[in-house]
Amino acid sequence: MLKSRSAKIWWIVVAFFGLSVGIYPALYFVVEMGFLKTKGILADDFAWKLAFNAHIVGGGVALLIGWLQFNGNLRRKRPSIHRLVGKIYVFSVLVPGGLGGLYVGFFANEGIVSQVGFVGLALAWLFSTYKALSAIRQRQIEQHKRWMIRSYALTFAAVTLRIWLPLLTFGVGVSFAIAYPIIAWVCWVPNLLLAEFLISKKIVP
Repeated sequence: MLKSRSAKIWWIVVAFFGLSVGIYPALYFVVEMGFLKTKGILADDFAWKLAFNAHIVGGGVALLIGWLQFNGNLRRKRPSIHRLVGKIYVFSVLVPGGLGGLYVGFFANEGIVSQVGFVGLALAWLFSTYKALSAIRQRQIEQHKRWMIRSYALTFAAVTLRIWLPLLTFGVGVSFAIAYPIIAWVCWVPNLLLAEFLISKKIVP
């Protein structure tokens, strides 16, 4: 899939951030994270905590390994590894990551705008990943590639969220109450638009 210089640069950047942010969820299990303190009594609710932990583990795994699927050399020379990584990725999104994210999205901070944004992200993530799985089962290779690009673009919302949040709050000086509803949308909608651009220009063919 990496047939051009721009595609190689894209792959390196995505791999770097995928690995860097993909290990971030592990911190929730070893240190007290400020985010959990913002959830109040929800942080002690069994169902919410189960869904949250499932989401960050599934999302973390998907982020850590998803970029490997866009390495053409791996796909051509080690197809069995490509398929194994793909199966782990799809499971991580469709079961713990996506379903957990869908549940916790209904309880997002700062009200209905944030909640609709994150629920929308979870639904789009689940849908695009399911479409990628369905396409490969039907041997529709090109459609599979396109849906995988969309799926990983949505997985990458974990990265862009962590870029937008400090940019808006510390860089621009917007309060968290205003910034978070915005971030609930800008962390993934631009990613999806970029994915469509990459597909249309065949930068990631």
